[in-house]
Amino acid sequence: MDGTPHRGFASDTLTAKAHPLMVCAGLNLKAGSKPLLADVSLRVRTGECLMLLGPNGAGKSTVLRVLAGELAPDAGQVHILGRSLEQWPGRALAQHRAVLPQQCAVHFPVTAGEVVDLGLPNTLRGQARAAIRSELMEWLAVGHLARRLYPSLSGGEQQRVQLARVLGQIWTTPGPRLLLLDECTSALDPAQQHAVMGMLRNLSRAAEIGIVATAHDLGLAATYADRVCLMRDGRVLEDAAPRQALTPERLAEVYDLRAQVRWEPVPSVEVEGTLNPRSAIPPASLATGQRAAA
Repeated sequence: MDGTPHRGFASDTLTAKAHPLMVCAGLNLKAGSKPLLADVSLRVRTGECLMLLGPNGAGKSTVLRVLAGELAPDAGQVHILGRSLEQWPGRALAQHRAVLPQQCAVHFPVTAGEVVDLGLPNTLRGQARAAIRSELMEWLAVGHLARRLYPSLSGGEQQRVQLARVLGQIWTTPGPRLLLLDECTSALDPAQQHAVMGMLRNLSRAAEIGIVATAHDLGLAATYADRVCLMRDGRVLEDAAPRQALTPERLAEVYDLRAQVRWEPVPSVEVEGTLNPRSAIPPASLATGQRAAA
């Protein structure tokens, strides 16, 4: 995993400079009477990594699902390369936009290589198809697992195989492309997290691919994001470069956290505790080792 895309990657300097790669404006969505998104507006350009941050239930994954076309907003629109999602033919959209959800359950006996193969376009055949599949898996350090049954892999290995599959979907498409990644490093160990995020950032800049990714690791966002979007209760509270967005005051507002943020020698977010601690004492109904009196 050296962080550099290899042979077979389609790069095109003729990007759509007239439009941002992706724009969503005024997204609103409710589940019954509960607001899930409230007037969410975002944009990402080619070569840019935007990371969505916020506590559980903030609306990060919901935003990604709307951007992917999996959920229809009650109001607002999503445009990719100046065209609304509704105007994109399905096949063309799949060539320019790829999505990695939080969970990709595969319970039947297929190999890791076959999973990656599912993402490659049908027009890619023979040795060319095998070469790109192999390159993707080697790049993500799962090449040695190509013949292993996918369900037998660890969570982190499965996550990197799925990332290879998703990258394969847009790998040979010339021109601007969009990656939507929902907690794509959640199952990885710390070294793999940094390796994969560094590789994605290099990929984004080398081929002018725009990335929108959700995450919980504030240190990773501080290190690898070009911009961060802080969300809470379905609303965007901040959309700025990491140094402007990740302040102790904003983290307290968004997460109820006491934290210190340092940028030198490397970005780091040191969590000191919560501003709203819960009781650490288990409820009285918990069965303990002591027998109740007869």
